[in-house]
Amino acid sequence: MPVSVAPPVRQTVTDMAQFTGRFEASGLVEVRPQVSGTLESVHFTEGALVKIRDLLFIIDPRTYQANVDQLRAQLEVARTRLDLAKSELNRGQELRQGGNIAASTLQERQQAFLEAQANVQAAQSALNVAELNLSFTSIEAPISGRIGRKLVTEGNLIAAGANSQALTTIAAIDPMHFYFSVDEQSFLRYRRTVESNPNRRMEGPIPVKLAISDEGEFTHDGYIDFADNRLDAQSGTLLLRAVLPNPDGFLTPGLFGRVQIGIGRPYEALLVPDAAIQSDQTRKVVMTVDAGNTVVPKPVELGEMHGALRVIRSGLTTDDKVVVNGLIRARPGAKVAPQVVDPTKPEGGASPRQDAAAQPTSAK
Repeated sequence: MPVSVAPPVRQTVTDMAQFTGRFEASGLVEVRPQVSGTLESVHFTEGALVKIRDLLFIIDPRTYQANVDQLRAQLEVARTRLDLAKSELNRGQELRQGGNIAASTLQERQQAFLEAQANVQAAQSALNVAELNLSFTSIEAPISGRIGRKLVTEGNLIAAGANSQALTTIAAIDPMHFYFSVDEQSFLRYRRTVESNPNRRMEGPIPVKLAISDEGEFTHDGYIDFADNRLDAQSGTLLLRAVLPNPDGFLTPGLFGRVQIGIGRPYEALLVPDAAIQSDQTRKVVMTVDAGNTVVPKPVELGEMHGALRVIRSGLTTDDKVVVNGLIRARPGAKVAPQVVDPTKPEGGASPRQDAAAQPTSAK
C-alpha cells in the first residue's frame, strides 16, 4: 500500500509558551487645572493623537495677568528703594571716614539697605509665582498619546487642585504595555527547565511575540521588561509585562491578546508533522519505514509545537523515514510503498523527483 514518508526536519528552535492578557497604555494622565478660573477655549480634537506640549485648554488669564502687572510694579518700587538705601549707605560710609556721622546712624543705613535687598527678593519671588500661575492658564499636553473627550465645556468655572474635576485624559500608546499572568505550575516548570540547563539560560530582556484576538500568527515583536516580585497568593499567578512598539497607534488599550514566550536559548532539534504522532496506551509513537519497506513503530518523547511541526526530543534520527500520510495503512510489520514528500506539506506534497517519475506514467 502506498504511504507518504518524510525525514525529520532539523531546525534551530526555541521552546515556547503561550499566555493570554490585555493591552494597556504605557502611560495614563488625567489633565487637571493648576489654577482656578473660567474655561475660555478648547484646542484639540477629541480622540485624536496629541504630542507633548500641545495646547489643550485656555483658562481666562486676565486676573492672573493683572496680578503679574501689579507685582512687576511693586518690584520696581522695591528696586528704587534699594537704590536709595544703597546710595545712603555709600554716603554714610564716606562721612564715617571723616567722623562726620555717628556709628549708630551708619548701622541704621546698613540695616535699611539689607531690608531693601530682602524686599526686592520677596517682590521678585512673588512675581515669579504670579508669572507661573499665568502660564498655568494655558494647559498643555504633559505626554504624547491619544486624548479622550473633553469632560468640561467652555464657559464653566473650574477649580484648581488634585481633587478638582479632570478636564480630559491622555493615554500613551507608543510603546504599548501588555500585562499577563503566568500560573504557578508553568512558572515552576519553566524555571526548573531553564535553571537545569545553563546553555539555555536567557540574559537580558526576554523577547516575545504577541497577537491580538483576530490574528492567528504572532506578528508583533516585543520584550518582557517587568516581572512582579511575588506570586499572588489568591490566584497563584505571577504578573508580567511586555513592551512593544505601536507607532501607527493600531493597538488600543483594553484589547485582548496572546503572548508567546521563548524559554531558554535556541537549540537544534528534530521535528515531524504533529499529525504523524500516534498514541499507544501511555506512550507516543510514530510509524517509520525501514530499508525493507516495512513499517516499524518507534516510541518518541515529544517537545513543543512550532507551527504544524512537533519537536521530537528522543526516539528518532535524521535517517528515519516517518509516515506522515496514509497512517491507516501503515500497520506495524506491513509492507508499504513509501513516497517521499515535503514534511512541511504532508498532504500530497510529493518530492520533485517523484513528480517527474509520475509524469510519463500519466501520459501513457
